[in-house]
This record gives sequence, structure tokens and C-alpha cells, in this order.
Amino acid sequence: MKSVIILLILTGVMMASPGKSEKSLAIEKKVKELVAKMTIEEKVGQMTQVTIQTVSKTQGTKSQSHVLDEAKLEEAILKYHVGSLLNVYDVAHTPEYWHEVITKIQDIATKKSRLKIPVMYGIDAIHGATYTVGATLFPQAINMGASFNKELAKRSGEITSIETRASGIPWNFYPVLDLGRQPVWPRLWETFGEDVYLTSVLGSEYIKGAQGDDLSKDNSAATCLKHYIGYSFPFNGKDRTPAFMSERTLREYFLPPFEAGVKAGALTVMVNSAEVDGIPTHSDYRLLTEILRNELKFKGLVVSDWEDIKRLYTRDRVAESPKEAVRMAVMAGVDMSMVPYDYSFYELLVELVKEKSVPMKRIDEAVSRILMVKYELGLFENAYPKKELIAKIATEEHTKVNLEAAHETITLVKNDKNILPLSKDKKVLVTGPTANLLSALNGGWTLTWQGDEEALYPKNKKTILKAIEDKLGKDNVVYVEGTTFNKDVNIKEAVSAAENVDAVILCIGEKAYCETPGNIDDLNLDHAQIELATHLIKTGKPVITVLVEGRPRVIKSIAEKSKAVLVAFLPGMEGGVATADILFGDANPSGKLPVTYPKGPNDIVHYDYKPLEFFDANAYTPQWSFGHGLSYTTFEYSDLKLAKNVISKNEDLTVTVKVTNTGKREGKEAVLLFLTDLYGSVSRPNKQLQGFEKINLKPAETKEVSFTIKPEQLSFIGRDNKRITEAGDFVITVGNLKSEFKLK
Repeated sequence: MKSVIILLILTGVMMASPGKSEKSLAIEKKVKELVAKMTIEEKVGQMTQVTIQTVSKTQGTKSQSHVLDEAKLEEAILKYHVGSLLNVYDVAHTPEYWHEVITKIQDIATKKSRLKIPVMYGIDAIHGATYTVGATLFPQAINMGASFNKELAKRSGEITSIETRASGIPWNFYPVLDLGRQPVWPRLWETFGEDVYLTSVLGSEYIKGAQGDDLSKDNSAATCLKHYIGYSFPFNGKDRTPAFMSERTLREYFLPPFEAGVKAGALTVMVNSAEVDGIPTHSDYRLLTEILRNELKFKGLVVSDWEDIKRLYTRDRVAESPKEAVRMAVMAGVDMSMVPYDYSFYELLVELVKEKSVPMKRIDEAVSRILMVKYELGLFENAYPKKELIAKIATEEHTKVNLEAAHETITLVKNDKNILPLSKDKKVLVTGPTANLLSALNGGWTLTWQGDEEALYPKNKKTILKAIEDKLGKDNVVYVEGTTFNKDVNIKEAVSAAENVDAVILCIGEKAYCETPGNIDDLNLDHAQIELATHLIKTGKPVITVLVEGRPRVIKSIAEKSKAVLVAFLPGMEGGVATADILFGDANPSGKLPVTYPKGPNDIVHYDYKPLEFFDANAYTPQWSFGHGLSYTTFEYSDLKLAKNVISKNEDLTVTVKVTNTGKREGKEAVLLFLTDLYGSVSRPNKQLQGFEKINLKPAETKEVSFTIKPEQLSFIGRDNKRITEAGDFVITVGNLKSEFKLK
């Protein structure tokens, strides 16, 4: 057994206590002075967030224009002193209309209210400015994970903030730092994947890009870490259902990305809608205060999720009344309640304060955090949208970055006899339910909550079918729908059409969905699509399968008999063009899977499996492993070198490796470094990702890639649930190369 030689804090990231800047000190002073002027009602109002539906005459739908109710809006701001509004229902607005809405809100808040406190508007801009018509809509997070590209994550954050702020909205409920380790979960695609390090790094880069160096600038917006904590690991896979995990599991896997997000400077956190080990998170003082505040040193604003304070009473039954639910959540550490349809939180909290069930100190604490974010965003200086910023939405540069992201996030997982790329002189059959839908390429949180209103999608963007027709000419493309997602439409016609083409491009997967409506009972792909694929494969024509989906639906029989498989996941608004570019060789795929792709619905084993999971009859034999991804060129790894073979507990370790493009075309390679701790007082994973870099190489070009392993990367959560580092032997793996070192 190794001896314990050092005890580190929570996740091994040493949190410094830097001196506060002059700006921060000035904001603190302003906040303190403002809070001193506020009444109980004004303070509690700042803690209240309602949806735009609450102050609207008509809701925005595909057949009805949205109209604000200015009398209700005045009531919200002047009577209830509401500090924040959110959401749309349920159709994206033009940027011009967003300006009209935000202007009306701020006119009341900054001109008619006693203290002139601006309202902070929040929105789920999770893959671009998702509720702004015409905005740049990126690949979803699961795709960004597949890119293994830090710069792309940062640029997507920058561009999203530019376009969200240009819409007049300064607060984005993103990034999702949950880990995607439950493949049935309908929000898997909102995560960066199953790995702790990958999620921590890409989430941090997104935050840095989104918030920039000054949140008051026009190109910055406040980010929100979601969903603190454990939300993504429901035991039964259904959305908003219980997670069961030990303290060690929580700290080893689920907490580090949030600590990284706090360290990156995120100003707000949203709470897990469900429960961990029987305790609804909105009522969990240990998670919200003892860990988030005291251990992670988070100083910002904690906002509830949708109606979840009420649900402590109505659903979870841990509070015996709505009033007790409010008291419980506020005392646990929630600063702002996403109520969202009424003013019950406001009314009950005012009562609780006046009867001294909630101390004024706690109210002042919460309000100070809210006001701090508003000052940081520059809302007190100018809360209004700027018309000139609309020109920054969906610029040519932003679209170019978006296409690049789509190219880098689509993953080629199978390519028998290098059948791809296809020649452009081929005649092809395009079939399957995802072939001609932009909604399927984008998924939820796209123009609408569920993202499934195809008629609302822009006519100038291309589905996979349209992009292939543009590339080959319509005469060389036959299209037959084949099936909907779960029903035979014309499988026989598709099979007949296959006889007269050179290849079949089979586009299958999932319809757009989001949250609870995306729950499923079976990870297997729908039977109708399996039938379509089976009959097409029997024709003997080469079948190239394109998977457009939010989670890894099981396709074992198809995978084994398809000549090539592309895992496209949800590649965004440029995903159709990007898919066609890869199929026909105008782009070289470079994505790698950010999740393990299972062979069977109960085959849930992650790449960082424990020794017991690969012992006796147990094995890690997925359809495709985490980190798997092919290219149209080949890469050779050589000269893996460690600066030292023995290091002490406080030393960094430099690792270098050379990568050569040994093929005939230029390509990008995600170079992944894995670390294995051979023995530990707690069973250690088979391997863990601890470094990655994306590089571009021309044919015959060689680049040296350097990694630095920090002491905290050798640590883990010990038997007493505290982070430790133990002396012993470690293995570094990069590509097919391995090297050992010893920590003394």
C-alpha cells in the first residue's frame, strides 16, 4: 500500500486569494451603499425572477406574435420590484424585437422605479444565441467535446456572447458542466462528454471566451454554471430523477468541473433540479453553502432552476408548506428564485423576513451578490440594447467559425477499405429521417425549447440532403424518406431506389428534443430505422451510416454491416454542409468521441473504468471507445519523452511527443494524454485523460507536442473523502506509446 504524502484541497486545484482590483472594491462600495437604501420589499424583489410569460398579453408561438403587457410589466417591477426576467415562450425573436422588449423593461426599471435598479434578463443561449432569429447556432456541447479543441470552445463562447449581448441580453444560462456519464439521460448532448478533465477544460475555455476581460463590454455576457450538482447522473436515466452517489464519487467526478468553472470566473450558478441521495439540491445547505461557498470560494449569484423552490413542497415533499419551501431554499443558499409564473416567492419571503424566520443578514447577502453581477455587467451605466450591435450577429466570420466547428466535431468511427471519401461522380441514394431536417441537426434549445419546429428554421441553411444535392447535382442524388423516426414510410421504395445507385447515405438518429420530453425507455435505436438499415444493407450496395442524435443510440447490427459510420451527434446550423464536405472529401474529419459508444443498452462502461470492470468475465468492449476517431490521413506517434522519471510531490512533469502526418493529405489530430496510477489506497481508474492538444499537420510534417502534468493531476479522493496524492508508479500513454515515472 502506498503511503499518503500530501493532502490537497477539494479537487487539487489550489485556490489563491488574490487581492481585489480597484474596480471590484468600487463595486463593493456601490453595492453596500445601495443595499443600505433598500426596503425589505425592494431587496426581496431583487431575489425574484419571473418568466416573460408573466408580463405578456400574448405568447410568441409559430402562429402568434408576442406582445408585452406593459401594465403587468409595471406591476412586476414597480410593485414587486422584480430583479430579473427570463425566457421566451416559445419562439425566437428578431434582434430588433428583442431590443423593443428589453427597452420597455429597462424604461420602467431605470426611469420609474425608486432606486433605478436595472433588470437583468437571462436566456438559455446554449449553442449560440438560440432565441435570436438568424443568429449563429453552433454544434451542441457534445460535439464541442468531440472537437477536443480548446480554441473552438473559447471562440464559441466569444461569439455567443457577442450575439446574445447584441440582442440586448447580458446573462446566459450556460455552460453545462454536468458530466455525460448516463447515456440514456435526455440532456447528455448538453454536456461536453463523460470525462472530468475534458469537461473542466472546455467549460473553462468557454467561460473565458464568453466573459472576456471586462463583463461590461459589448462582447461579453455573464455565464451560469449548470446544473450544480449531480443532475446528469440519474439512476434510471430519466430527466429530473434521483441521483445516488457517494461523497467520493461526487468529489472525484462531478465536482471538479464546477470548481474549474468557478476558478475561470463564472459569476452565476444554477441549481440541480433533482436530488442527490434523497436530498433535493435546492434544499441542500451542505452542497450550496458548505461546499460551493466555503470550499470552492464561489462569490457570485446562485439562481434556482424552473419552479424548483415551489417543488420542494409540491413534488419533493421535504417542505410542509410553500412558505417553508421558500425558507428552506433561501437558507440553503439560493439567492434568486426562478419562480417563474407568479409572485408567491416574493410574498412569502417578505413574510419570513418580517417574522424573523429568515435573517436580514441572509437577505442582504443574496441581494449584494445579485447587484454585484449587475454592476459587473455595466447595467447601471447602460442597461439598454445598442442598435449598432445587431450588425455583429451572424457575420461572415462567425459563420466561418461555425462551419469549422461542425467539421471538427463530426467523428468518423468506421471506414472499411477507405470507402470514404466518396467520389463526386457517384450516384447516391440519400434516405432516413434525419436526412432532410435542420431541426435534427440542431436539437433542443433552437428557436424553440424543443427545437422541433422545422418550419421556423432558416431557408438559407442546408440539410444533409440539400448539401449533397448542391455538391453532386440533383440528377446524381435520389431521395427517399424511408421512415420517420419510429414509423415505416416507404422502406420498399428506398430499397428499390438503392438498386440504381453507387452508394447509400443512410441518415438516422433522433428527432429534436430537450429535457423531460426526451426521456426514453430503450437506448436501442427505433425499430423502424433498424428495419430500413437492415433492408438497405441486404441490397449489397455500400451503406454509409450518418448518426444524427443527441446520445449514443445502440445500433450494433447496423454498425457491423455498414461500410462507414459517421457520428454527427448535433452539429448545428452548418451541420448539413459539414457532413457533405466530409462524405465527399472537401473536409478531413478530426473529431474523437467524447463519450463511450455502447454496444448494448445495458453495456454502460466508461473509458476510465475501474479494475473490477475488466476482471474475469467483465470487459470494456464498447461499439467505439472514448477518444476514437478516424481521419482521411494517418498519424504516427514517436519519441515520447518525460523530463524526469522520478519526481517529488511538488514538481511539474513535462511530457513531449512527436506526431507525424504519414498520409497524403493535410489533417488535424487531437493528441490525447492519459495517466494511469498503477496502485492506490482507493481503486484507481484504468486511465484518465490529463491533457489534450489539437494540431494541424501537412503531409510528412512533424510537430512536437508538449504537456505539463501538475502535482494536483496525480491526486484523487481518498478513503476519508479528502483529496490526497500518494507516492508510487504512474504510466503516461499518448497514442500507442507508453512511459513510466515514479512519484516519491
